[in-house]
Amino acid sequence: MKTASSQPEFPMFTMPHRGLLLLAGIYAILWGAFFRWFGPTVLNWLAMDNSLDGWSGTLFYGSLGMVAGLLVFLSAFYPISWIYLMGLGILGKVASLISFLLLYMDNMEWNKRLGFHLLFNEALWLIPLAFIFWRALQVKKYLKSQP
Repeated sequence: MKTASSQPEFPMFTMPHRGLLLLAGIYAILWGAFFRWFGPTVLNWLAMDNSLDGWSGTLFYGSLGMVAGLLVFLSAFYPISWIYLMGLGILGKVASLISFLLLYMDNMEWNKRLGFHLLFNEALWLIPLAFIFWRALQVKKYLKSQP
């Protein structure tokens, strides 16, 4: 959009964007830590208590979630300057989703607990994070175009 002075309108990166980054980062760190230290118990709960033994990779999956969350959390402090941290955090969330599917889905049957985890702990966060990343890219592009 152009204003009356023919300058492009400044894209806004608001405090709610930063707040959502902080919230998403803290949530991912806490969920990753919970999964890292209580992984087998959480997996048995997700599997509807089928008492599956031999779970592996909970340390990796939890650590991946914690790192992704930390990157998203840190990017909230300087979202335009540290936009690449935000991008890496989003890629970490995608990697976390894919690693869960690869590591655990062949041993589990689909159920509502598993669906809840995949939808709300992994996939749903990608929508607002992608929007916030896109907004930060717009602001960065605008700032570079100014003299």
